[in-house]
Amino acid sequence: MTNSDNTLTITNYTGSGGAVAIPTNINGLTVTGIGGDAFYFNTNLTGVTIPNSVTSIGGFAFDACRNLTSVTIPGSTTSIGDFAFYQCFSLASVTIPGAVTNFGSGVFGRCTSLTNVTISSGLTDTGPGTFDGCTSLISVTIPASVTNIEDSFENCGLTSFAIPASVTSIGEYAFYGCANLANVIIPNSLTSINEFAFGYDPLASVVIPSSVTNIEYAAFVYCASLTNVTIPSSVTSIGDYAFFGCQTLTNATIANGVPSIAYAMFDYSTNLTSVFFQGNAPTVTGDPEDGSVFYDDNNVTVYYLPGTTGWSNTYQGVPAVLWNPQIQANGANFGVKNGQFGFNITGTANIPIAVQACTSLANPVWMSLTNGNLTNGLFYFSEPFQANTAARYYRISSP
Repeated sequence: MTNSDNTLTITNYTGSGGAVAIPTNINGLTVTGIGGDAFYFNTNLTGVTIPNSVTSIGGFAFDACRNLTSVTIPGSTTSIGDFAFYQCFSLASVTIPGAVTNFGSGVFGRCTSLTNVTISSGLTDTGPGTFDGCTSLISVTIPASVTNIEDSFENCGLTSFAIPASVTSIGEYAFYGCANLANVIIPNSLTSINEFAFGYDPLASVVIPSSVTNIEYAAFVYCASLTNVTIPSSVTSIGDYAFFGCQTLTNATIANGVPSIAYAMFDYSTNLTSVFFQGNAPTVTGDPEDGSVFYDDNNVTVYYLPGTTGWSNTYQGVPAVLWNPQIQANGANFGVKNGQFGFNITGTANIPIAVQACTSLANPVWMSLTNGNLTNGLFYFSEPFQANTAARYYRISSP
């Protein structure tokens, strides 16, 4: 097709396939575009080299080219349309040049052999459904220009992912259903974790940074390998079902300053035993018809700190207990005996504790020594005396 500026857009490839090198010029006219559906469902196409003259790749341009194993996208390309390489089942790797500033929807969706993607600097938004269903995708390089990750990696094969520090928002379903995603690093730039962002992912742990203010509806629903989580004080809004069905979750900490939690927030997290609140009793928001905060969490106990308000002996239908362990730096059990240094810890009967130690308070690196319970309100801790250590400091924390 001849464009109004006397350039060409390829709209209907009729060649024999194989490895195709698109020419820069055809009949004296410069090729600047690959139109929508231009190579659609060409099962004979195995490779394509796009010339530096091309600035745009249209929607569905290479959709369902199932034997396409390689593609070279030139640095001149600025736009890639909807589903341009959708269902290219044999495509193994791709580099997206820095000139590309706009992705359509599902550009590489269901490219099930795609293992590696490099996105050069220039893109600010990863685009909706860009790599949806790329079940073999294990390596993605995202530039610092990206500020928003949409539902780009739904149902991908990622095992770990470090979100760039430039990203301020993770969209709905961003990493939903990534069946191998065990580790994710969330940067301090992030302010919002949207609905179903990590739903059904096998995350073993997650650190929510203090920049995050919103955790939306079902953000971590059915994260079946998650064992503990801390909600930082920066969070002002938590959606219903945020940690619903996290069946290996045993401990949660809600920082001082979190004003409210949500209905059904921990429902069906059936191994949850301890939720530590560091501030006053938060209100509960959301739809009451969604059930209680801890529905079917039969073994959970809430713990609160001395000096905080709004607590009674129950909270949202589960036991609420004062968490007040104190190291007793006196008495017969304090000090070195038989090569062991030890001390008593007292407080409310049967509360769980962890003993930690470090060697410097200027730059403390706390090491966990042991976990225990204050049986009848007492726990005796001891460890081998550190004779060659200039100083050793101890503290009590929640497990």
